[in-house]
Amino acid sequence: MNTYIGVDLGTSAVKLLLADENGKVLSSASESYPVFYPHAGWSEQNPNDWLAAVERAMPRLLHGFDGACVRGISFGGQMHGLVVLDEKDEVIRPCILWNDGRTQAQTDYLNDKVKDIVKFTANGAFAGFTAPKILWLEEHEPENFARISKIMLPKDYLIYKLTGAFVTDLSDASGTLLLDVENRNWSGDMLEICHVKRDWLPELKESYEAVGDLKRCYAEKWGLTKVTVAAGAGDNAAAATGTGNVKEGDCTISLGTSGTVFISRDKFIADAGAQLHSFCHANGRYHLMGCILSAAACYGWWTGVLQSDDNAREQAGGERYMGVNNVYFLPYLMGERSPHNDVHAKGAFIGLRPDTTRTQMTVAVLEGVAFALRDCIEVARRGGTEIKSARLCGGGAASPLWRKIIADVCGIPVEIPAVEQGPAYGAAMLAMVACGAYNDVFEAAQKIVRVKETILPDAETAKKYDERYAVFTKLYPACLLYTSDAADD
Repeated sequence: MNTYIGVDLGTSAVKLLLADENGKVLSSASESYPVFYPHAGWSEQNPNDWLAAVERAMPRLLHGFDGACVRGISFGGQMHGLVVLDEKDEVIRPCILWNDGRTQAQTDYLNDKVKDIVKFTANGAFAGFTAPKILWLEEHEPENFARISKIMLPKDYLIYKLTGAFVTDLSDASGTLLLDVENRNWSGDMLEICHVKRDWLPELKESYEAVGDLKRCYAEKWGLTKVTVAAGAGDNAAAATGTGNVKEGDCTISLGTSGTVFISRDKFIADAGAQLHSFCHANGRYHLMGCILSAAACYGWWTGVLQSDDNAREQAGGERYMGVNNVYFLPYLMGERSPHNDVHAKGAFIGLRPDTTRTQMTVAVLEGVAFALRDCIEVARRGGTEIKSARLCGGGAASPLWRKIIADVCGIPVEIPAVEQGPAYGAAMLAMVACGAYNDVFEAAQKIVRVKETILPDAETAKKYDERYAVFTKLYPACLLYTSDAADD
């Protein structure tokens, strides 16, 4: 049977998945790589580390399987990162990542001085987006800006190295703030504002389109033959595809390093307040998305403080605090995007007492992330979007306690897909469509994706969480005096 590879280029690791065209996962492998923090609030990676990690993981993924059966490969990738190459195709400087907060001045300029930015792009400027990084590079590293020959996003660097195709997909391009999202083309106005030449930018493709074949040198190294490469998608659109979120009104909540609320829309719609992102979807249509910068990253930080990797022990007994915990946690470890758009926002525990327990604080971390995700859901609801249920994915979705908290805090049923490797699985599905195994993304999702569990909200606990959420919404404004005055270095 034909098989397909999905690659999830994450912030901390690349994850590879091998699946057959019925959606059965046959193998998986992962490789980590470092993130560099040269200054407070900065976040960078070496693009060559991504390629090296793929090269290390691929032999393990394919071990014991017939490489001649592999027909396609595609990618889901961390969004917004600025990768710049010179005329010799050498990387000019480390990639500035999605969670990097150095561009507040450039973000403020775009939001305050470019009056039609939402008209041009359907989105306001956020510090993690690509366009502010380009302006920062021009201002602070003019010698590097002058060397630019190509601008690309993280997963597109892998595609370029593996195929030679200089392309990006529309879902990932939406997060650059250089795309006219409604018309699915680069915005000439934004290119002029950001001093970007059109030939610096890749060709735009739909996520399920074939962009070329795997180079012979890589195919031979990995024991493959002719392998079609699809354009792929930004990690959130790939994850949504992998959870079957492709129809109007479908919702996915992701608990990865960051957290997202992803809502599929058949037709273009922009959030009037620009607190949510309006992007192209991997299915050829559109979506609304709220993004919080720290989700599972908060829990990882907390267990690191505790010097514990025993999640079951740390979360044991946490149910008794659901809805009645008097400790709150603000999950703004890297600033915040939706809905606050504040790179200076800080994390905090609030409500500690002498009798506060370790478990209470652990539950507070899980609840704080859930409340921040509800912030995004409430923005969508105020805009007229009805959310009846959500599918949960990402590393945090493995926690039964966190699943219950999400269902009760958001007041909606939470569905757990049978395959929880969202971005890599979605990428494999896009490869299937590119190779003709399915007519489109909708058919692939209908025939492949299954739900293994549904967590219903408890009405009484959900009501208690409504009251606690009302308190949570007052905490960020109350802390603004501290966060605006606190030094970031």
